[in-house]
Amino acid sequence: MKLKVKNFNWLAGRPVVILNQETAAELNVHVDERVSLSENHKIFAIVDTFENLVQTGEIGLSEEISRILNKKDNSFIEVSPAGVSVAGQLIKKKLSGERLTEKEIQILVSNIVENDLTESEIAYFVSAEKLNGLSRNETIYLTKAMIENGNKLHFNKKIIADKHCTGGIAGNRTTPIVVAICASAGLTLPKTSSRAITSASGTADVIETISRVDFSAKEIEKIVKKVGACLVWGGSLGLAPSDDKIIHVERILNLDIEPQLLSSIMSKKISAGSNHILIDIPYGDGAKTRNLKTAKKLAYHFEDLAKYFKVKLRCVFTKANMPIGNGIGPILEMQDVISVLRNNGPKDLREKSLYLAEELMSLCGIKDSKKKAKQILESGQAYTKFEEIINTQNNREKNSNDFEKRIARLSPARFQENIYAEKSGKIKEIDNKKINSVCRILGTPETISAGVFLHKKLEKVKKGDKILTLYSESKSRLNDAKKFFKESKPIVVK
Repeated sequence: MKLKVKNFNWLAGRPVVILNQETAAELNVHVDERVSLSENHKIFAIVDTFENLVQTGEIGLSEEISRILNKKDNSFIEVSPAGVSVAGQLIKKKLSGERLTEKEIQILVSNIVENDLTESEIAYFVSAEKLNGLSRNETIYLTKAMIENGNKLHFNKKIIADKHCTGGIAGNRTTPIVVAICASAGLTLPKTSSRAITSASGTADVIETISRVDFSAKEIEKIVKKVGACLVWGGSLGLAPSDDKIIHVERILNLDIEPQLLSSIMSKKISAGSNHILIDIPYGDGAKTRNLKTAKKLAYHFEDLAKYFKVKLRCVFTKANMPIGNGIGPILEMQDVISVLRNNGPKDLREKSLYLAEELMSLCGIKDSKKKAKQILESGQAYTKFEEIINTQNNREKNSNDFEKRIARLSPARFQENIYAEKSGKIKEIDNKKINSVCRILGTPETISAGVFLHKKLEKVKKGDKILTLYSESKSRLNDAKKFFKESKPIVVK
């Protein structure tokens, strides 16, 4: 069918054409299906329908297509239904339980990066991974494709260090502390982090409470060259960009998929230039990894991938039977980080951060790492380095008081509700997943001041003791969270 062209001066984020309902019906296509545009070669685009934007017999072109075709308004172009794309056929193949070749996975990842797949198609691919898993070779192919279809950071250093946690633990904001300690010890750490997927906040969400986190690759290289480290959001860098799109779908579906987790972490680290990687695998009820056996299996897969990509990697296993730190939510977690760097704060967060720092330093060949990590923290060197990193990311001088002003402005949400122990006894369980859900209801991570502050952990309590405080900027959210807390019972006293 020949249709009259109407160019739209807006970016859709992917190749999109606009049809009205009558024209779409004539072509027998529906929203999110594809059409083929025949010019010198075929171009495929995703269909959307609007009645008032285009007339019958017209086709609206998003800027992405207009740039390629360079067609004038009121000229004509041949349009036909495209059917199922090659990538769509590959997704169907994986859904049926078949294995994909390296070339096929390259096609899928390339299509995701180029925005040629709809969110629903990506969701089907994610579901296929969840349903049928990925073989060792498929996981390698996926990791490789993610690396090759994105930007890379380059540093003129023999050792580039990084640390990652597989997640699922509420609070657990060790990364900023570990980076500050290890950078003070002379290590280079281009730390890129994600935003929250299923938790109350990600490292990037927490750092963003006091610092800019979105930078270009060149800006990151400049920051790291100046201060030895960074704490930034990986999503703005174009490192393994397909992963960011997949994570977005995982977040919507509230899914964590092991093969995708492996490829996601390794592709991001390798793309960032890291060659010495520490993986923290928390395990326990409420964590992503439920037991030590599963944690060791996951570690084996990480080590296998590291061997293939010729990077040095170490996995550590940490018990995760409760949240780490007192605050859960971006601002509350940042307050915990600052207090630990000032030699106060939650004991569990301090101890775990020191442990991870000494393990990473040891992996990178630093002797007496345990002693040195503790010395760096207690001397205030880590706090000074953290301030230096944040000031640099905010384009401030080292001696600027901007950092202290930002810290002073941190404050939890205005509406709060205390939860008290209903009986005397000992807290036996604090469910990470349920606590994260409470925080989500309160508004995290979008509302940076929302969250939960734990006054008690796994310890004895008396009836009427304050065990936690809920914070929200919305009274209705606060009430909903309080109701969910009482019904789900994330804290068990026996």
